Amino acid sequence: MHYENVLATIGRTPLIQLSRICQDIPATVMGKVEAFNPGQSAKDRIALYMIEEAERKGEIHPGDTIIEATSGNTGYSLAMVCSLKGYRCILTVTSKASQEKLALLRAMGAEVVVCPADAEPDDPRSYYSRATQLAREVPNSFYLGQNFNLDNSNAHYHTTGPEIWRQTEGKITHYICCAGTGGSLSGTARYLKEKNPNIKIIGVDAYGSVLQKYWQTGIFDPEEIYSYKVEGLGKTIIPDNIAFELIDDFVKVTDHNSAIRTRDLARMEGLLLGYSSGAALECVFKIQKRLRPSDVVVVLFPDHGTRYLGKVYNDEWMKQQGFMPTEGEPSYSPYSYSKIKRIYKVYRRKYGRYLRQTLKI
Repeated sequence: MHYENVLATIGRTPLIQLSRICQDIPATVMGKVEAFNPGQSAKDRIALYMIEEAERKGEIHPGDTIIEATSGNTGYSLAMVCSLKGYRCILTVTSKASQEKLALLRAMGAEVVVCPADAEPDDPRSYYSRATQLAREVPNSFYLGQNFNLDNSNAHYHTTGPEIWRQTEGKITHYICCAGTGGSLSGTARYLKEKNPNIKIIGVDAYGSVLQKYWQTGIFDPEEIYSYKVEGLGKTIIPDNIAFELIDDFVKVTDHNSAIRTRDLARMEGLLLGYSSGAALECVFKIQKRLRPSDVVVVLFPDHGTRYLGKVYNDEWMKQQGFMPTEGEPSYSPYSYSKIKRIYKVYRRKYGRYLRQTLKI
């Protein structure tokens, strides 16, 4: 068997049970490992689908320029598709993107415009505004707009959702996915909910993002926005691709715990995955008390860890963020937190009056 080109190998990624790292979780937990795509991320699916839909609709033609605002993975996938289809590719990215990601984009032939990560969406310097500006200035260009182009979520409705349903033989009870543009979360959720409305859809958000509060209240709150380290989840805008009505819960995770979980996936499961994969796994641990032995939990792992060798897999970077102890400092593991909390509760119950009087707590 052979493939016509690399694009024909997109999709059909494996579902892998997390037998070690989740051994104490009262459910079967499996990762949908999108790093097995040729571009090593779930964004391969949407890049191919959105471009081919634009071709079908007559929105782009041979030799045109594709423009997109992207944190990196979509950019690489678009650059890969454009290289095969003969399109020029211009990408605006935030300065939060790792150097590995930027190097990969350029290696694939993309033209990269780096914009400040702390710029507001309507700031002319933001990567959203720059993409819009370039689409006006560059002749014969097309701004793909992954945040608002519903072919993003349609790609996952037609591919990721059916794959997960088949791979679990319809036994899936929970789908956990990081929320960014919303495509992989909502498109997959729409398919799974059509098959079984009782499947729980859980979105994962970052502290510093507006998505969870918007889901809870319907209010876009700029006060929620601040800088965070984890890549691949969270937004400072409300993308059209997020179908909030399909989401049963939204869980926020920290930069620190997401980084630790990412490294644990490599150490315990042999899976070298990206930062947002650790964020999605952290969500499993945050909801573990709700899970039962009969539950089948599928976690979407969006990309490969080679794009984060200078960050979460770099000890010095981890220490700089305060995620790992420097020499002479005590070590910390998120696994010990629950035990420490139980011990504290016992001591507080026994010696509460003393603590209140002497320590004022």
